[in-house]
Amino acid sequence: MAWREILAMFVWTGAGAILLSVLMWVDSLFTKYNDLTEMKKGNVAVTTRFVMKLFAQGFILSQSITKSNDLWEALLASVVSFVILFLLEWVVEKILQAVAGLNLDEGTKQGKVAYALLAGSFHVVGALIIGACL
Repeated sequence: MAWREILAMFVWTGAGAILLSVLMWVDSLFTKYNDLTEMKKGNVAVTTRFVMKLFAQGFILSQSITKSNDLWEALLASVVSFVILFLLEWVVEKILQAVAGLNLDEGTKQGKVAYALLAGSFHVVGALIIGACL
């Protein structure tokens, strides 16, 4: 491996890590509770959902990097995918709340792992679908 390839790997990894951190921070602005505070309290449901969201965003980022030769294109695809995933999650959660009376944010904050797994699965499944479309 040439030094340019090694340098490129550091740049792509660093840019991906920064974008992932920013996307998770933006996501936290729309979450009805503070992820870090709840995790510090030992809330397993919040931690479960957070890990699933992190995995979903990481998977989308990995797919956009894999399928792109341009760093900026890969990062833009990840941001657009984040918006699509966010909107998809929002719509599905609103439907579940209206049809079944499930408030996934509130249930997750209350420590209900089943709620967190359901909410987190929307992220993972959405990421798999979006990743296939990149």
